[in-house]
Amino acid sequence: MKFTETPLSGAFLIEPERRSDERGFFSRVFCRDEFTAQGLDCTVAQCNVSFNPKKATLRGMHYQVAPYQEVKLVRCTMGTIFDVIVDLRRESRSLGNWFGLELSAENRLMLYVPKGFAHGYLTLADNTEVFYQVSESYSPESERGARWNDPAFGISWPSQPELISDKDREHPTFSR
Repeated sequence: MKFTETPLSGAFLIEPERRSDERGFFSRVFCRDEFTAQGLDCTVAQCNVSFNPKKATLRGMHYQVAPYQEVKLVRCTMGTIFDVIVDLRRESRSLGNWFGLELSAENRLMLYVPKGFAHGYLTLADNTEVFYQVSESYSPESERGARWNDPAFGISWPSQPELISDKDREHPTFSR
């Protein structure tokens, strides 16, 4: 796997390396040894799938607070998403900054999201599925969210969301 650090310290774009022949290809999408060699947390407590039938569906911006902060490894297995992370680590020089990229079934890229980041995405195609591994089990009392269109972040979404849950629409704005 090829690990490329994003402009937000600790977050990585991960590109699986393919071994191809006439049958197709084989690729690892997770390897404890390779993640550990990069200094990344490779704990997997839960795996999740999110299916979104409609293009322009927004989910986010989600995170969990201590003691259930979580690392996420996000991959789009069907369709295409614009995946976004926001650094919420109080001690970070990039506090409040965001990073986004397109993840798709076609490009097979993955995003490693460290603890202390909010995460969300916008579907860019109908029938989109997202698979993600998380380092902590879901904890409803630790669940939090930040507003997807908060001016404090200035996220440049590729299009206007058309479907957002009431819960995601009502997340609070960010204060430093």
